[in-house]
Amino acid sequence: MYSRSSEPVRLERDCAAVLVPQGEAVTLPAGSIGYITQALGGSYTVFIEGNLFRIAGRDADAIGKEPPAPLALPEDADDEAVEVLVWKQLRTCFDPEIPINVVDLGLVYEANVSRRDDGGRFVEVKMTLTAPGCGMGDILVDDVRSKLEMIPTVAEADVELVFDPPWNRNMMSEAARLETGML
Repeated sequence: MYSRSSEPVRLERDCAAVLVPQGEAVTLPAGSIGYITQALGGSYTVFIEGNLFRIAGRDADAIGKEPPAPLALPEDADDEAVEVLVWKQLRTCFDPEIPINVVDLGLVYEANVSRRDDGGRFVEVKMTLTAPGCGMGDILVDDVRSKLEMIPTVAEADVELVFDPPWNRNMMSEAARLETGML
């Protein structure tokens, strides 16, 4: 939540946001005052009037920030280069309450790149949540999908939410366990 290191913010325009952890889409009105509590992966978690909200990177201008730069990929990039960029993009996806990306949290079980008949690439991801009832599940899935579809040559991304095997803290990277005090 809010701490002394949180950056004060005032919304410069009405802004689409997601209420955390419920996952409900809302519009925050221009002039709202709060604090940025997390700025990771191109999105922002803000604390306004006692609630947390996630603001997507495309709306960064509403809080006086720059939207993320478009992704670049050489025209002759092979599937391996695209797969490297897929995993890089996955590491820009964060739970708005946890400052650790979904890969290091151990939420991504697999990510596969293939070619479609039209030459575009198709990315298939299987991922889970730390808890099956997480209200942010649909938001995280949509974040993963949209960030993967930002990759040049990726025509479509399919993100499947699975719960087998169930997530546990041993799936986290060592750095993530250290960060959360679960080592």
